[in-house]
Amino acid sequence: MIKYIHNLPQHKAWPVIKFILQSLFYFMIIIAFLYLFNYSGKGQGHFIYNEF
Repeated sequence: MIKYIHNLPQHKAWPVIKFILQSLFYFMIIIAFLYLFNYSGKGQGHFIYNEF
């Protein structure tokens, strides 16, 4: 257990690591939303009032 603690990055690097991980997490959420948004209108007919 102690050897794992010694292999952790220095405390000064934690804010950088946290920023990178949060950025990747939010990027994956945005990609998931875009992926789901692309399927929102597939196979559906046109809305009836679009032609007026």
